[in-house]
Amino acid sequence: PIAPVRNLFLPALSDETEAAQAVKERPILVITGNPPYAGHSRNNGPAAKGRIDKYKSLVETGEDGIERIVPLGERNSKWLQDDYVKFLAFAQERIDAAGEGIVAVITNHSFLDNPTFRGMRQSLMRSFDQIRFIDLHGNAKKGERAPDGGDDENVFDIEQGVAISLFVKKPGIKRGVWRADLWGKRQTKYEWTARTDVAGIEWVSIQPSNPQWLFVSRDQARATVFEREWSVTTIFPLNSVGIVTARDSLAIHFSLKEATSNIERFVSLSPEQARLEFSLGKDVQDWRVDWAQTDVRSAGLVQEKFRPILYRPFDRRFTFYSGHSRGFHCRPRDAVMRNLTSGKNVGLITSRLTKGESFSHVQITNAITEVICMSPKTSNNGFVFPLYLYPPPVDAKPGKADLFGDAPDPFAGKERIENIAPAFRQWLDARLGRHHPPEAVLGYIYAVLHAPAYRAAYAEFLRSDFPRIPFPEDDAAFAALAALGAGLMEAHLLRAVPKRGLGGFAGKGDERVEAVRYSLPDRRIHINPAQSFADVPPEVWGFTIGGYQVLDKYLKSRRGRILTLDEIETVEAVVNVLAFTLDRMADIDAAYRAAFPGTMHGS
Repeated sequence: PIAPVRNLFLPALSDETEAAQAVKERPILVITGNPPYAGHSRNNGPAAKGRIDKYKSLVETGEDGIERIVPLGERNSKWLQDDYVKFLAFAQERIDAAGEGIVAVITNHSFLDNPTFRGMRQSLMRSFDQIRFIDLHGNAKKGERAPDGGDDENVFDIEQGVAISLFVKKPGIKRGVWRADLWGKRQTKYEWTARTDVAGIEWVSIQPSNPQWLFVSRDQARATVFEREWSVTTIFPLNSVGIVTARDSLAIHFSLKEATSNIERFVSLSPEQARLEFSLGKDVQDWRVDWAQTDVRSAGLVQEKFRPILYRPFDRRFTFYSGHSRGFHCRPRDAVMRNLTSGKNVGLITSRLTKGESFSHVQITNAITEVICMSPKTSNNGFVFPLYLYPPPVDAKPGKADLFGDAPDPFAGKERIENIAPAFRQWLDARLGRHHPPEAVLGYIYAVLHAPAYRAAYAEFLRSDFPRIPFPEDDAAFAALAALGAGLMEAHLLRAVPKRGLGGFAGKGDERVEAVRYSLPDRRIHINPAQSFADVPPEVWGFTIGGYQVLDKYLKSRRGRILTLDEIETVEAVVNVLAFTLDRMADIDAAYRAAFPGTMHGS
């Protein structure tokens, strides 16, 4: 390096400059800052993209003691493209090159527990000797509240929660990961951070572990039990999130008649006329008006293309679904959804995350399914797991969800095959001593996911991972839960509605939904001053699936509309089904506890 030139008139300044230069020449590196949080990053050069490649895999040690890089195969890794992630990757690279140093940043706190970042978390642990986090919370998107139930405010004028992160690399120091949590009012957080130093913080030691490497405090013993069980993604290997339409107002309709007339009108217009008449706005990267029109025209306006779609819990609507083309629907998820249109089938729906919501994220479907059928929070999207797979059409292009590659045709001589992993099937048959049909396996899983004891035992883990399912060694215990789950599925599909005399539609009027109001004294859901659904227990009115209060959501989404006879009968049926569900969940809970006595599964 070039020596600084001394200033004879300001010797003190020269001394400071020389001292600063001496520090720069020492092998110490400190990187600090508040990098931008931008999910749609404009920092897309090859160097920036290359730095985060290491976050897209995990390093695992085999039985032979050799480390191997295992790609995570994330279907949607867009959150790794965020600018703050690229900044941390840059800082990590510089510290690794220097051999020691410190990174101190305040960033979006999502990387602490979001599954997409598990490769990033492991990579940071491999680079740094000491890692400390102060989670400042304040996440309005998750509806965070302080542990005492009070307000939890962000330190910035943003909705995304933030955290202070301290990463230290220095060979020889004690290795570990620690965290602290700060809740409450913004001013309280300002005052605490202003007067508190690192030594004065009550740090909680955490032990991130495979496969999620979470930077959160948790019950490690219970985590070990949970993580050794079978994930639903391993049991049902073909799965995906639901359909993305890009334009719900065009693609999704309350009735078959509305869907047919609107889409016929849509393709009869020029692109610009259609854009104006249907208020479609500007084209986006994955969806254009002319693409949508071309898709519909090429597929043909035939009745079989107009299909029911599960839009919200118990809320089946209609759409035009051509399948393999991304024209009309932005992301049709045909590799999964075609199995629900090709023949008799059902699919489990659950979520990978339950941020800001208690776990009740489970449904059953026999129709194609929309992406936020489970929750309005996009992080808590609904994933669909079909029970059976049907042969793909001859002209279908192989996609990322293709399970078989160049293997022999698994459909040879078969109408359909089970979407159950062979390794799991072999394990389960050996464990129970006999082979259960796929419907029993799904029924058992559906029951477990409705067991209050299961939900309570694994609440903290269900917030950040797909459900994992414990299986008993006793075949009778499995069969009992499978039967309970099968009955619940039939009710939730509205194929076997229990008759309980609840929710009858009463009053004279035009059936128009003006304002939805629940009256506790007379147990009624009023839709206008003259008409209501009578005798609805409060626990049924308040019943939630995922992020939706079922009856409230169904009716309020129809505000201003006149209810059809089918919609009235659906509400009446759902009231009875939800009452049945509450009773059935109690029965499931008793059977679940009996299947796992004295274990963490139900404690």
